[in-house]
Amino acid sequence: MASSSSSSSNLRIVVQKNPSESQLNELGIKSWPKWGCSPGKYQLKFDAQETCYLLRGKVKVSTKNSNETVEFGAGDLVIIPKGLSCTWDVSVAVDKHYKFDSSSP
Repeated sequence: MASSSSSSSNLRIVVQKNPSESQLNELGIKSWPKWGCSPGKYQLKFDAQETCYLLRGKVKVSTKNSNETVEFGAGDLVIIPKGLSCTWDVSVAVDKHYKFDSSSP
């Protein structure tokens, strides 16, 4: 298995629009902790993979090593890879359930 720790350009944010209620229940989203923030720009670095479900909000994320942006908002299930450095440009206050992947060392 090849290690790609030196390259972070392959770190991709995965956005799933409108996941089904049964999928959310299967994941146990409602039991996850909640986090929120007001509009603004935030520099974030993810030391573990995060899966989150936005109850409300609108976010445009730009990653440090590429010029692509990813947008997501209320009703989206988002997976953010471990090791990603990015800027969150929050245009509508965020309220989300989140969970860090405890299996990553």
